[in-house]
Amino acid sequence: MSAPVVFIPARYASTRYPGKPLVPLRGLDGEKTLIQRSWEAACSVVPKERVFVCTDDDRIIAAAEGFGAQTIMTSESCPNGTERCAEAAQRIGFDDGIVVNFQGDAPLTPPWFVADLIAAMEAAPDVDVATPVLRCDAETLASFRADRKAGRVGGTTAVFGTSNEALYFSKEVIPYCDKLAPGAPIPVFHHVGVYAFRAAALAAYPTLPVGPLEQLEGLEQLRFLENRLTVRCVEVDARGRIFWELNNPTDVALIEAELQKEPA
Repeated sequence: MSAPVVFIPARYASTRYPGKPLVPLRGLDGEKTLIQRSWEAACSVVPKERVFVCTDDDRIIAAAEGFGAQTIMTSESCPNGTERCAEAAQRIGFDDGIVVNFQGDAPLTPPWFVADLIAAMEAAPDVDVATPVLRCDAETLASFRADRKAGRVGGTTAVFGTSNEALYFSKEVIPYCDKLAPGAPIPVFHHVGVYAFRAAALAAYPTLPVGPLEQLEGLEQLRFLENRLTVRCVEVDARGRIFWELNNPTDVALIEAELQKEPA
């Protein structure tokens, strides 16, 4: 089996934030673009020779190659990051091993999240996909509920069975737990949008039918569940780290504040 590769899907024409991958972010090490910081975060997990920026835009290709990244040009028609990763794997002929989809808008993702996913996949050859989940604390749960009450999506939640195989992912706050006993562990898990795929499962993804749940929720990972592939939820520990995805211009200040903190 080949050593894992990491793909960083990046799209210039974001609906919410056009040009997002090239947004500059200032940290202790100066100013670097979002895509460079995401690439550097991925390179802290695997050698940089195993990390590829996958995009459909010449501007992102030029920027990525400018800071030393390997790049793969993919189609403009890819509807989500998983399909972009599938096309990238096909283009480089990667058909045996583990592929990691490292989000191009998440430079604060702790490297051990990815390491834990790779370890989980290596330990369970029957698992098609693995993805990290974080148990919510009271503050996070309250924030998710407040967002939904206000008509916003605060995060995606995951429910899984006793063997940690995913049962469902939702933009709603699930499971229902209003009758939870005081002091009991909160059974709501925040899904972190990083994925490790078996190469065969990733290659199959674009050919799988898009089901009603994927369409309703707008969550690409539901395609695996609707087509009976196995998604393993890997519980991870943030170890006190704060991480945000850069989805809107207002997120820039939050991410820069973390980038400017001295390492613990």
